[in-house]
Amino acid sequence: MDILKYNGIPEAHGISSSDITDFISDLARRELFMHSFILLQDGTVIAEGYWPHFNKDRNHRMYSVSKTFVATAIGALIDEGKISIDDSIMKFFPEYADADELLHLTTIRDLLIMATPHRSTTYSVNAKNWTETFFKTQPHHPSGTLFNYDTSGSYILDVIVQRVSGKPFLEYLKDRMLREIGFTENTDVVKAPEGISWGGSGVLCTTRDLARLAQLYMDKGRFNGKQLLSEEFINAATSKQIDNCYNGWKTNTDGHGYGYQIWRTRDNSYSFLGMGGQLAISIPDKRLILCTNADVQGLPTNYEGVFEALWNFIVTRMSNSPLPECPADYNKLMETLADLKFPIPAGENFSSCEQEVFNRKYIVKDTGISEFSFRRDGNKGIFSYTNRTGSHSYEFGFGEYLNITFPETHYFGDTIGTPLGRGYDALAAAVWVEPRKLMLRTFLTDDYFGNWCGVFAFKGDRVTVGLSKTAEWFLDEYTGFGSGIAADAM
Repeated sequence: MDILKYNGIPEAHGISSSDITDFISDLARRELFMHSFILLQDGTVIAEGYWPHFNKDRNHRMYSVSKTFVATAIGALIDEGKISIDDSIMKFFPEYADADELLHLTTIRDLLIMATPHRSTTYSVNAKNWTETFFKTQPHHPSGTLFNYDTSGSYILDVIVQRVSGKPFLEYLKDRMLREIGFTENTDVVKAPEGISWGGSGVLCTTRDLARLAQLYMDKGRFNGKQLLSEEFINAATSKQIDNCYNGWKTNTDGHGYGYQIWRTRDNSYSFLGMGGQLAISIPDKRLILCTNADVQGLPTNYEGVFEALWNFIVTRMSNSPLPECPADYNKLMETLADLKFPIPAGENFSSCEQEVFNRKYIVKDTGISEFSFRRDGNKGIFSYTNRTGSHSYEFGFGEYLNITFPETHYFGDTIGTPLGRGYDALAAAVWVEPRKLMLRTFLTDDYFGNWCGVFAFKGDRVTVGLSKTAEWFLDEYTGFGSGIAADAM
């Protein structure tokens, strides 16, 4: 069984095929690095698209959408009567009985609504026991008071699920409800250093799986005549449980309130939000859901572009009744979905200065890269460089992304803190943004997502280099603002 229905015609659901095409075009205009999207109306998939390197069967890192999975597992345990939302968390951690009184007064609900007693997430990438950091860190204020985004609280929730159910939270959810709604079996979760599933950020599942969970919430926990998760819990989880607008400003996503590891968002919607563009935007008034996966890390507007495109081209234009079918518009939409492309920065694929600056080694100071060179091989380039991990090189496309293996093997694998031992899958492209200025963009597209951008401005024998990265706990070798000189000119 599958909670999703497929092959829906948009017009039958009050949405024009041309409006969905416009929505996709707007994402491209905003230069959002999308990976996939699914648009659902009343449980039917009416549009589904995957950019190169991604597909419907590929597991994708959900980042903080993982928190909603954990909250769902907590709700299931509450439904079973195994825990209470008002239980003190200390009930499940007797080994920390000597913890501060503020922790003894902290409840499961406090963690669900992001109101822990801590000022910030308590663990670090180097911590070996994330549970211990939560109970050994001195609390700052009473829990349940102010909203303060604290992923260590989400982690403690998934530890509670494992201690009570005897299973990692995702396995518990599969047994309890996810298999029943069609969830993919080979889903996985990145583990914390102590070997416990990382519920704050680690779920890997398909875009359709994300849509399945979102649809279960839209259907108030009921599927195929069976109540898999109580309507009472879902109503509470998706409603405002705590104010999160203490700076006075609202965006599409911020300031509308927070439920149980779920964000209240604009116009009576609620959303599962994950770093980089992992989204399940649910609009109950329209029975509409948009799920996306992406890497917009580093983009100042973050998720805003996806929300704006959705409202501008779908929500405000959709009809409450079916529209006449338009085969030409539908065929154009199908062609668009079959030819999705990543946005390339504006620039040229060739510069007359290449003969002067390529095939030269440059020595650089003040960046993570100490020396580099470029060379061209037809329509692709080769970037060779040295950083603190050694000498590396990789290919990139001029004006197009090439699939590559990123040459760092010490980044994490299935457990935080444990090196994977191989390079990450990645995409790399470069353009000349000015006649003597090359921009190289690299997106890592493995189980961990991140990106870095290098800008190389050549002037005579000298080069100015700007390196920036957006990634959680990796790509640190690819930052800095420096200057250099050609080795043959020293």
